[in-house]
This record gives sequence, C-alpha cells and structure tokens, in this order.
Amino acid sequence: MPEFKNPLENSVYFEQALFLYIRYSKFLDDDYACNGQNAYSYFLNLINRTAPLFFVIVENDLVSGIVYLDNLIGGRNKLHSAEITTCFDRRFWGNYTKLCAQIFLNYCFKTYGFIKIKALVYPENFRVKTLLKNAGFKKEALLKNETLRNGKMQDIEIYSIFNKER
Repeated sequence: MPEFKNPLENSVYFEQALFLYIRYSKFLDDDYACNGQNAYSYFLNLINRTAPLFFVIVENDLVSGIVYLDNLIGGRNKLHSAEITTCFDRRFWGNYTKLCAQIFLNYCFKTYGFIKIKALVYPENFRVKTLLKNAGFKKEALLKNETLRNGKMQDIEIYSIFNKER
C-alpha cells in the first residue's frame, strides 16, 4: 500500500525523489522553471515552496513517485483550487498510479476542502493524460503557445476534477 511522506523527513527519500525529478524533468518543466538554479537547489526550493503539500510516494521504502499541489487559489480559511503535478518511476506506471491518484485526490478534497484540482499537461504526454482521465479529470482548455520548452513555443492542456461532495 502506498504511503505519502514528507521528502525532508528522510534523506534517502529526498535523494530518490531528486533522482526521479531529474530523470523526468523534461516532461514536467518549461524553459523558465529552474531560472538558473541547479537541479538540487530548484528541487529543494520547490519542496519548501509547496510544503506541506509536497509528498513522496513510498512503497516498501522505495520512492515510487512524487506529487505536489501548487498555485493555490483561496485564502487561509478556505482553499478553492490548486494545480497538481505528479511524477512516477516507470516501474510503477499502471494500476499503481491509478490507486495513488485516487488516494491523493480523496485526501486533498477531504482534508483541505478543495473545490477543484487542475493539471497542466503537455499535449504529447499521453501517459499523464490517460492517468488524469482515469482519475476523473476532464479536459477544460488548450492554451496555445503558452510557454517555451526546449526553445520552442509549447501548448499546454488543462484538465480538472471537481470535488463531488461540494
């Protein structure tokens, strides 16, 4: 059963998560993400900036993935929405990622009371789009030429899921 943990609680979890992030960052980040920082500094700042909503997903003491919420909308007393970012080691793709998505989304909706969670995805990232659709996300929009990626204009698709208990 997957466990969701703070990556700063255990240096091994942090190192495994950093390696995972570096391995898949080309699917996660645009040209503006690191802003001149090295990967270690960027990743540590990302964890601190999104805490306490940054988790490593651990299975038998092995980091299987990372998930975090960013760009929160709302106030101190009521959160309305957030953007989710996920990244899983290839060995865990499939039913495991579906289970983790279900657990994490339920946790976020119940614990924080979000009304909406959205994901920004590069159009060619069909694996993440499939995971999102299986988790109940629906495509809301296509943002044309939204950012730069590898020096080229890049579209972004937005997928969203709403809290069914609201």
